[in-house]
Parts: sequence; structure tokens; C-alpha cells
Amino acid sequence: MIPDPAFRWGASPHPIPKGSGLQTTSSVDTIACKRCGKESAALEKAPFRTELGERLLRRICRLCWADWLQHQTLLINHYGLDPREASSRKFLYEQIEQVLLGDGEAEQVDISRKGEIEW
Repeated sequence: MIPDPAFRWGASPHPIPKGSGLQTTSSVDTIACKRCGKESAALEKAPFRTELGERLLRRICRLCWADWLQHQTLLINHYGLDPREASSRKFLYEQIEQVLLGDGEAEQVDISRKGEIEW
């Protein structure tokens, strides 16, 4: 079999018609992330429908948001937080302000107090 000289790896075998409104590549906006200080990919959308969500969208990159989600899970599991409760959400929003938008100091998980924390 003779290879087609027009064939390229990764090229779609079904070309997208011009004027169809479909894009062949995705453009990723970049921002100067407040937390890591690097020029990096912006979040695709605001994580919350609030002013805080809009600030995160403008100032925090995808990588730092992914790091935050892991840390948030650690906090939820360690402290037994219930995100449906207002006090738990308040604590997590305060942590977002401190860790991502503030000085970067996170709530350290004190494993010596495991099971003793009351909300």
C-alpha cells in the first residue's frame, strides 16, 4: 500500500466545512496566575456564580485550581466537613481566599487531632 502524501497523523479524516461554526483547534486563554506567578491556562469558567468565582476566573490558573481541589478534599475528609452546611462552606471559602487569593497560607491538617474536631 502506498501512503497518501496528503495524509498527516492527527489530521481528521473528515474535514470541517468552512463557515460551519465548528473550530478545528481550541484556543486557551492564559493568565498571570496570582498563586504560582506563572503565565498559565485560565479556568474554562468561573467555579462559582458569585463575585468570588469571577475573581478566581480572572486570577487563578487551572493547575492551581486543581491543586486547590485536592487540598479541599483533604480538608473535607479530615475535618468531616459537610459542604451542604453553611459553616463548612464558610470555612472552605475562607480557605480559598487565603490559599488562592491571599498569602498562600493553607489550613494545615493536624493529624494529631483526628476525630476530635467539632463543627
